Amino acid sequence: MHWFGADIPLPGWYAFLLFPSFLIYVVSMIGETNRAPFDLPEAEGELVAGFLTEYSSIKYAMFFLAEYINMATVSALATTLFLGGWRAPWPISLWDGANSGYWPVLWFFGKLMCFIFFYIWLRGTLPRLRYDQFMKVGWKVLIPISLAWILLVATVRAVGRETDFSRTTLLIVAAVVLLIAIVTMFMPQKPKPEKTPEEARAEDFDAFAGGFPVPPPLVHTPSRSEEASRG
Repeated sequence: MHWFGADIPLPGWYAFLLFPSFLIYVVSMIGETNRAPFDLPEAEGELVAGFLTEYSSIKYAMFFLAEYINMATVSALATTLFLGGWRAPWPISLWDGANSGYWPVLWFFGKLMCFIFFYIWLRGTLPRLRYDQFMKVGWKVLIPISLAWILLVATVRAVGRETDFSRTTLLIVAAVVLLIAIVTMFMPQKPKPEKTPEEARAEDFDAFAGGFPVPPPLVHTPSRSEEASRG
């Protein structure tokens, strides 16, 4: 890549060239395999092992084996798409015989095991998310960013083929657009209007305080005639 008159080598892995795609895929594969912190369908701590309470012995083991095989499958797919597949990582790739013989099997298996280690490390490190947080991450963050990133990459490819713009210019434009999107995502939200004492009391109400559920107190909404008389 030519940058201000200098040749800067960049790694050929798509994990670096398409880093937003790689990040979105990693988060999505963790959620798809129902692993922590997205293990809400199972949630052993909250649901007493979830649906697994109905199984034991070999059936119980088959569920866990299927889960780990699914982890290996998505990890192998991520290795193929984003980490160069069976090719040796740099600087080992400078060796002429790094991608011959049985070495490619070793490189692919090593990258796959890095993903498996990442899975297990997440399970022992991060707490479990609430369901509303899980839905917010998916619908408000991952899906909009992934759609915008797909449109951006397609536009860069189309403009690069049809015009004489340099690749460096397109990368700078893409980085600026991505930075603007990230900044707008973290902008402070509009402050919410202050709540009336009745609304605050209704929110703080504990329906199970007496041992059985009871309805919350009614919140009086003034009618138009009452608002007019007050005015």
